[in-house]
Amino acid sequence: MNATSASRANTEAVSGQGRKVLVWDAPVRVFHWLMVICFAGAYITAESERWRLLHVTLGYTMGGLVAFRLLWGFIGSRYARFSEFVRGPRAIARYVGSLLRGQPRHYTGHNPAGALAIVMLLLLAVTLTISGWALYNEVSGDWLEEVHEVLANLMLAVVGVHIAGVVISSWLHRENLVGSMLSGRKFASPQEAIRSAWRSVAVVMLVLVLGFWWAQWRNAPNPEQTAQLPARADRAVVQDHGED
Repeated sequence: MNATSASRANTEAVSGQGRKVLVWDAPVRVFHWLMVICFAGAYITAESERWRLLHVTLGYTMGGLVAFRLLWGFIGSRYARFSEFVRGPRAIARYVGSLLRGQPRHYTGHNPAGALAIVMLLLLAVTLTISGWALYNEVSGDWLEEVHEVLANLMLAVVGVHIAGVVISSWLHRENLVGSMLSGRKFASPQEAIRSAWRSVAVVMLVLVLGFWWAQWRNAPNPEQTAQLPARADRAVVQDHGED
């Protein structure tokens, strides 16, 4: 979005002339909240042998979601596309500076700082999925476990910074950004709205994710039984389940 449209949206929102219009399509919103669930669940279960299958399932789901988001970043609706919100270092620095001064520019889509966090989270999710797969299948040595853990903690840190940025931006703009990721609507001029919510794509996403979860857990071993097995034997049981 160019500076003129950003300025116009900011002026109308502050003056009360703007109204809430559809900005985030349904696939973007479903992706966002599924990623929250998957990362939180995978992080919590990372050290548990008992919930190994849950950890693996959520990790693979996160990888699939990222693959979809990368595709949707090229063919999705206006504010979902990378060309709309990915900006250079200067734009990010200017926005962070305006944020620190308490006078940030209002963006209808992602602001430059938020866009940077999104790109970092996508990259970290990709590397987490690859390292997790390699670790789970014993492709490499024990050093990969440390790398996987560092990546997970780094992603948690980026998530924390992202949440802090959302809270600060919501307060400065007097706009509930968390609510907008639920409803898909933000304050902007009618010309800034997207035409379609693409709900059918979101439904397909949910069906595929729930179907994958069901397939993973259909013949899942009893957590109490697998918890009593050595780590290598536990992994073999889960892999046998996956092959079935």
